Amino acid sequence: MEAPTTEASPASPRLLWLDLTRKCQLKCVHCYNASGPDGTHGTMSRENWIGVLDQAAEAGVRGVQFTGGEVTMHPDAPELISHALNLGLKVEVFSNLVHVTADWWDLLQRDGVTLATSYYSDQDTEHNAMTGRPSHRRTRANIEKATRLGIPVRVGVIVGGETQRASEGRQELEALGVPHIRVDHVRPFGRGAEGQAPNVGNLCGRCGTDRAAVGPTGEVSPCVFSGWLGVGNVKDTPLATILGSRAMAAANASIRSRRGTGTPEKGDPCGPDDTDDECSPGFPGSECTPRN
Repeated sequence: MEAPTTEASPASPRLLWLDLTRKCQLKCVHCYNASGPDGTHGTMSRENWIGVLDQAAEAGVRGVQFTGGEVTMHPDAPELISHALNLGLKVEVFSNLVHVTADWWDLLQRDGVTLATSYYSDQDTEHNAMTGRPSHRRTRANIEKATRLGIPVRVGVIVGGETQRASEGRQELEALGVPHIRVDHVRPFGRGAEGQAPNVGNLCGRCGTDRAAVGPTGEVSPCVFSGWLGVGNVKDTPLATILGSRAMAAANASIRSRRGTGTPEKGDPCGPDDTDDECSPGFPGSECTPRN
């Protein structure tokens, strides 16, 4: 899509997803952007990402979520997180918590940083079947360590089938002292779509409202689930111009007009009438979150 050249209205999003990478140790069966061991960090340079953060702070963004792929595998992620904190932005790191180095633990304990991850079951076999690797014990141990260190932790329990021990998984997390736990279903995007083309009717309907996402190629979209709806690229157009562009307005209008025309799971927690919930990672009450 061509870069937008005309602003439709000022935009001051509260949340910006920084979708750093498609590289991940895992290959989750439901991953919304199909990340995995063969993924790459895209074409955005360190300087590109620094520029996005500077522009985001200037545009009035209050918080950013670093996601992927697996954020801890991106070589520039620690510097980018530090830069975001220095700009006064709130930061959430979305990680699978499979491998966390000592340096990363130090970073996660900084003021202004929160942590999020996904969980599936209290049983190794069920959890590992979702992630495609024997990851359960490492993720569980690192969730426990994060709570012990006093790092604010948010966990999404993702339900992929009726027999999955999601309730038992939630109880286990509660016993570990996790303060924010939400139960969500697999979103029909990426590998979670099982080969079907992306459908705007399966989006929650709030995409682009006070939020937006920047992907590993620099393409901006209304949210991390709607990456195919690119509205401009930060490598050739200022972020504020893209956020306030006619292209973004048109993408948002398309999402609003098609809301509910797809086949979302029963009891979608991100419906437009749920005004008390933020459809965004990193804020209490969020249930519409990307799942790595």
